[in-house]
Amino acid sequence: MTYRSGMNALLAEYTLSHDPALAAEGAAMLDVLERSFVRSGYEVVTPGTGDFAQEIARLAPACDVGLVIAPDNLLPRFTIILEQNTHNLGCGSMTAAVCANKVQTAKILRSHGIPVPDETTSGMRVIKPVSGCGAQGVRLSDQPAGAAEFGQQYIDGEHLSVSLVGSRVVGDACLYFSGAPPLVLAINRQSIEIGDDGAFYYRGGETPVDHKRSEEILQVAKKTVEVLGCQGYCGVDVIVSDRVYVVDVNPRITTSLVGIAACMHEEIAQILVAASKGNAPAEIHLSGRVTFDKNGKVNRA
Repeated sequence: MTYRSGMNALLAEYTLSHDPALAAEGAAMLDVLERSFVRSGYEVVTPGTGDFAQEIARLAPACDVGLVIAPDNLLPRFTIILEQNTHNLGCGSMTAAVCANKVQTAKILRSHGIPVPDETTSGMRVIKPVSGCGAQGVRLSDQPAGAAEFGQQYIDGEHLSVSLVGSRVVGDACLYFSGAPPLVLAINRQSIEIGDDGAFYYRGGETPVDHKRSEEILQVAKKTVEVLGCQGYCGVDVIVSDRVYVVDVNPRITTSLVGIAACMHEEIAQILVAASKGNAPAEIHLSGRVTFDKNGKVNRA
């Protein structure tokens, strides 16, 4: 592959060539990122259809920065390869590994006083994979959890997410937190349906949301990111009920970005690069409101 002179950015999106069920969603996120990096002066490099890990290892050394977008259970493995070969704009591999284990994540958050649904093994409850992606495999049931699954208390409430960008700085050998609070991009409403079979289905969402409990929602989301050590773009899924409960943490780009980017004045590429060096802006500016479906199609609200 021949590169033009200038800066090169590797955008490694896994599902486009390796997971047809999520490929449309992945393509939408990649398109938003690619356009932003091009506008910001980068030559964008993407993996071919071969072995994903080998493609990252092959392409990353020639790139100035890189970002992996992959299901949570696969993200740590691919991120390690990226970190070994170029400057990672996303969450660190160790934190990604913690977030991929939903049981461990809940224990950590609970130990820091962050509300999470109680783990339970009986009654009607939410059963989810210990290491899953989004709503895949999540269901409401009174049946025993399967292998590599666990049960949590079902909480009836409003499904929202918060999109944030965590900052860091580079030391001589390691990455350290800059000490700056996470940059909030937006609160997003999530459209979640429960089918007749009890399965949860993610249908898309709406952003930005001006919620009457915004201060509480943001406080919980920012503390979550700080406790787990998330860097780069991440999404914190919450249910707003008697309290604001954290139900999932995604240490990666999420579908909400397609809606946020349609409303945001700033370039997400520039924000990610700046945050990776501890220089994220204090705030961003949004205009209007959009809805988006599960495949990333955006409509003005």
